Amino acid sequence: QVQLVESGGGLVQTGGSLRLSCAASARTPSTYDMAWFRQAPGKEREFVAAIRNSGRTYYYADSVKGRFTISRDNAKNTVYLQMNSLRPEDTAVYYCAARNAYSGTYYSHDFPYWGQGTQVTVSS
Repeated sequence: QVQLVESGGGLVQTGGSLRLSCAASARTPSTYDMAWFRQAPGKEREFVAAIRNSGRTYYYADSVKGRFTISRDNAKNTVYLQMNSLRPEDTAVYYCAARNAYSGTYYSHDFPYWGQGTQVTVSS
C-alpha cells in the first residue's frame, strides 16, 4: 500500500514562497512517477507538476512554469514542490500523487495513489 503525506502548506503573502513536501511510505519504490495537483474551491483538480522516476524529466502546468520547481530525493522517499512568486490564484489544496505505470498524460485519473492534501493560501 502506497501512503503519501503532504506538509508545508500555510498562509503567505503575494510574492512569497513555500516549499511543500510529500513523504512516501518506505514501500513506495523510487520507480514511481510523482506529481502535484491542486484544487481550488469550486474548481476541478488540476495538474501542477510532475517528475519521472529518473528524477531528470519534469513537466509543469503553464500557469506555474518559471515559478514552481519539483524535485525528489529517492533516498528519503520524498518529493518537493518549491513555490516562488506566489499569487492569490495559487490558493488551493495541494495534493501529492504517485503512479507506477507511465501513461504519457497527467490527468488525475492517471494517478492511483494520493495524499490527503495540504492547504496553501496566498493573500493579496
